[in-house]
Amino acid sequence: MSVQGITDWDDAYANIVHIPGGADFPDRWTRDAAAFRAARAPEGLGSGEFHMPEGTPKGLMVFIHGGYWMKFGPSWFSHFAQGALARGWAVLLPGYPLAPTGTLSGMRDAVAAQVSAAAERVAGPIALTGHSAGGHLAARLICDDSPLPAAVLARVRRCLPISGLFDLRPLQQTAMRGDLGLTDEVARRESPLFHLPARDLDLHVWVGADERPVFVQQSRLIHAAWAGWPGRADLTVEPGRHHLDVIDGLTDPAHPLTEALLGGL
Repeated sequence: MSVQGITDWDDAYANIVHIPGGADFPDRWTRDAAAFRAARAPEGLGSGEFHMPEGTPKGLMVFIHGGYWMKFGPSWFSHFAQGALARGWAVLLPGYPLAPTGTLSGMRDAVAAQVSAAAERVAGPIALTGHSAGGHLAARLICDDSPLPAAVLARVRRCLPISGLFDLRPLQQTAMRGDLGLTDEVARRESPLFHLPARDLDLHVWVGADERPVFVQQSRLIHAAWAGWPGRADLTVEPGRHHLDVIDGLTDPAHPLTEALLGGL
């Protein structure tokens, strides 16, 4: 499907129905996350999960879950802390109030509050990542109007949104518009594309090559818009990955995705 000439925007942003076995992924995540928590129970932090590694943490990794801001929670994704924990990083999986009750700005602020609380527990650099809607929220935290306290924002060394949504205007053409409260003003204000990064840090945009074309376009847009503003801006289009398995690399401490997020920090 070409990005040009889209007539069905709901279908353009639909993922599960276009992935063989896609409907099985949420159950798989739930099962794998439960098994991981059974082996090492996390601490609660606000509405999120907080995992500490063995020994003194090298820093704080934050993974923000996706689900079009309307589904899921940290407990679906606990096992995606594995790669960072094995490398000696503390991991926060923040929760946030889901739409339609929660607003996009409220979600952003809720995540920022949990990142700030975790940062009080862990010294060193902070690496932000998130998947899909979580990629949007990760990028939103490093915008020029970031709700993070200045001292916490100064510790953010890298932001790696995975298959994120950075221009929310196309979603105004979908059935999600009402639940997300996507007025023209909200869509523009909450789109990272219409902000500059708050400070000099590394940006690495990651997306699967087998994603829906609009997701690849969204990643290319933010990379092009922010190139030259962060300290470094990279784009990886990972071959053979679709929207639901593109985050699998986070479970492996040696995977290129985990290395891109934490390497050199």
